[in-house]
Amino acid sequence: MKSKFFIPALFAVIVSLVSCNSSHANPKKDIRTKKTVTTENTKIQVALLLDTSSSMDGLIDQAKSRLWNIVNTLTTLKYEGNAPDIEIALYEYGNDGLSKESNYIRQITPLSTDLDLISEKLFALRTNGGNEYCGAVIQDATKQLKWAREKSNMKLIYIAGNEDFNQGGINYKEAISDALKNDIYVNTIFCGDKTTGINIYWKDGADHGKGKYFNIDSNESVRYIATPYDEEISKCDEKINKTYINYGSKGHEKKMNQAVQDQNAKKVSNANYTDRAVSKSKAVYKNQSWDLVDRVKDDATAISKLKKEELPTELQNKSSEEIKTFVAQKSKERETIQKEISVLAKKRQEYIDAESKKSKKQDDLGNAINTSILGFAKVKGYTVEK
Repeated sequence: MKSKFFIPALFAVIVSLVSCNSSHANPKKDIRTKKTVTTENTKIQVALLLDTSSSMDGLIDQAKSRLWNIVNTLTTLKYEGNAPDIEIALYEYGNDGLSKESNYIRQITPLSTDLDLISEKLFALRTNGGNEYCGAVIQDATKQLKWAREKSNMKLIYIAGNEDFNQGGINYKEAISDALKNDIYVNTIFCGDKTTGINIYWKDGADHGKGKYFNIDSNESVRYIATPYDEEISKCDEKINKTYINYGSKGHEKKMNQAVQDQNAKKVSNANYTDRAVSKSKAVYKNQSWDLVDRVKDDATAISKLKKEELPTELQNKSSEEIKTFVAQKSKERETIQKEISVLAKKRQEYIDAESKKSKKQDDLGNAINTSILGFAKVKGYTVEK
């Protein structure tokens, strides 16, 4: 009886083992049981920490003058052939109008893709005072901002000012060490003589942060190179503004702010306005929170989700199909204008590059940041596509 049942039992065990081994040997079976892991888009994140004490009006003017030029440099970068998301944050420090409890520091904006908001807040800055605590503002930016985790992301802090780098109760070396643990590189821009900046630890801050040390004359006005293409690009910008369809409770306000930031850029210079127009033609300038064209690009069903009162007056009595047709038309118009600006912008940059070689490069806030961005991009495996 024992042998009678032993052979079938043994056979069953063998079949079971073979079945088990074959399932492990089949990679397709394993793949089907694994959960798909989604990763965030590659990001370039830049935090600008600006000294707004009384002597820093020139620095703020340079920041206003160079914002769109910096954005345009960022838009030339690609990672594995794809354009990364670009987020910018603003902090001010050293302003006596801020509270002592905050170490005279204020986060103006978190890391954001809303470039008009960055421009709006930058143009609203006023200088006053102060006590400049570099270690404290670096610590705040490191801990408060939502930094991306993936190693492919490029995360940069730029701190600009003109007083001793080691002021305040927060040790700058410890604050920078914490930033590096999060793969955030700290760059320093001293507003004054190069040797003075070295003597009061600005270069030491950059060395500890594995970043770059620069010195600039913050009281020097930014010099622009006018080109034969500026006027054409400006005209394209006026046309592209007409393709924006505001929606939602803040849509009208945001569209008005777009026009205000156009004027702010224009007040600085015609070249600065042209830089902004070029930025607006790029994928980085996206306004899905208030513009229906950008919203539909993100979500094809967006129109059906909106209430009548969320639409601009001229669309409230239209059918869904009529609205879709209108949005599609504006989207096509925008793409045509963007391509036109892209061609002009390339010619413009070639002209600027050629003219720049004829004279000494000016060391201003924008050039300092642009130079280091391109340097870090190479190290991080990004390519530059002008």
